[in-house]
Amino acid sequence: MIKKTFLLTLFVLFNLTNLQAQNSSKEEQKLTAKHLQEQMQREKKFAQEQKFYQGKDYNLSAEKVDPKDLDSVPTIEPENDFDMTDVYRDDI
Repeated sequence: MIKKTFLLTLFVLFNLTNLQAQNSSKEEQKLTAKHLQEQMQREKKFAQEQKFYQGKDYNLSAEKVDPKDLDSVPTIEPENDFDMTDVYRDDI
């Protein structure tokens, strides 16, 4: 009788452990699939950004500036010259 009870208890514990392992395995697979999908979205976004940054499909020759025109732009002097030492003075 004790042997049967002991074997039945071992059998139940083994089945519970096995079910728990299967559930955690399924959860891990779902989590892996979710992470994989997120990474694929990041890669797709990165590919689009790289296409933009490389600029192979863009013609910007109309926006070039003629160096002769730069001479006619006046130089703007700052109104007040900021001195960094004023930041560290205590007597102001």
